[in-house]
Amino acid sequence: MVYRSRLSRKGQVTIPVKVRAELGLEPGDTVIYELEGERAVLRRAEPFDLAYHAALTETLDEWASEADEEAFRDL
Repeated sequence: MVYRSRLSRKGQVTIPVKVRAELGLEPGDTVIYELEGERAVLRRAEPFDLAYHAALTETLDEWASEADEEAFRDL
């Protein structure tokens, strides 16, 4: 089944009711977009996804120092 939404000026879309129901989406839920070429796949974020993302984000801080920026600026 194909559903369509229109992108607003603010870059927002409304997820159709049938899609929300099928994915079990509720207000306040987090969704994940996975890019596959020119296609974006939307799915409901599971607690593991959110925990993994939070843990990964914390580890990236060690690569964001001024010395790192200077060392990699010319790449």
